[in-house]
Amino acid sequence: MIKIIILAIVACSVTPSLGLPGRTTRYWDCCKPSCGWNGKGPVNRPVLTCQRDGFTGIGIDEQSGCNGGPAFTCSNNQPWAVNDDLAYGFAAAHITGQGEYDWCCACYELRFNSGPVAGKRMIVQVTNTGGDLGENHFDLQIPGGGVGLFNGCKPQWGAPDQGWGAQYGGVSNEAECQQLPGQIRDGCVWRFQWFRGADNPSMDFDRVACPAELTQRSLCQRND
Repeated sequence: MIKIIILAIVACSVTPSLGLPGRTTRYWDCCKPSCGWNGKGPVNRPVLTCQRDGFTGIGIDEQSGCNGGPAFTCSNNQPWAVNDDLAYGFAAAHITGQGEYDWCCACYELRFNSGPVAGKRMIVQVTNTGGDLGENHFDLQIPGGGVGLFNGCKPQWGAPDQGWGAQYGGVSNEAECQQLPGQIRDGCVWRFQWFRGADNPSMDFDRVACPAELTQRSLCQRND
């Protein structure tokens, strides 16, 4: 009996995992996300992509607007606040030791630990893979966050050649969000309100079950 009690005390004293350390950046290139193609993972269907209006769904086999096609990121892939401490959204990612087949349409809880957003959490569904991402790197989809390598926002919304603001980093303040079309402006404002203008904060992350609020937008769910 004494031995059982001691074992129970030891088990209860174990510190829970803080997850893996990672880094974040931001982007919104308007391109069809890589997980929008067939065969990218054990999923029920690829991520929904949209026509130029950002709202009307389009066929899975349609080419990306970044390659001259009619398929773009759906406008509802922008982030939003659930409450003061939690937000939902989407991201491109590269996770150490894994590949696209492992992370397409998987969800992760990011617990920010630096900058003005420290202590807040965000649950993201990974819908894209960035060729220029580092290890354990999540590139958050935030309208006006910079187009990065590709600018599908020019054919979709008539954005400037380098996107709105800087090509990497995007607009620099909330007032500049007014440059964006109304369909994605709220996600830009989110960055300066809920996200407090945080500039690429670090975080710890773990894979979690996908909230229905995310899969209802992407229509993509993993089977594992």
